Amino acid sequence: MITYQTEGVEMPSIRKRETTEWVKAVAQTYGKKVGEIAYIFCSDEKILEVNRQYLQHDYYTDIITFDYTEGNRIAGDLFISLDTVRTNAEQFNAPYDTELHRVIIHGILHLCGINDKGPGEREIMEAAENKALALLAEMG
Repeated sequence: MITYQTEGVEMPSIRKRETTEWVKAVAQTYGKKVGEIAYIFCSDEKILEVNRQYLQHDYYTDIITFDYTEGNRIAGDLFISLDTVRTNAEQFNAPYDTELHRVIIHGILHLCGINDKGPGEREIMEAAENKALALLAEMG
């Protein structure tokens, strides 16, 4: 089950049913089933607090993914800073909705086992994000 919550921000205007179907379809392409996924949309201040408290990182980020995956059933809590998503959209000259969906799927791709920290991994993650966004466009 996928849930969408907010903490200190307004719920972004995403189509939840379509987003849920899309997330499931993307996970399926990696041979994964969707378990309990919670999206928590929040502010920069909240994500900084989560980053400091749980990861000992002292910086803002667009998403923090807590991975509770077991076997091929993905599960996790995904904190998304809508402030940083907006900043990134402006910085990359991308539509806000596109950037938001990129971040939404970024966390799912992490849960599916794709990393973006090591050499060459960022390119693999970007390609996976782009493929997922193309799938969303097809479904829409």
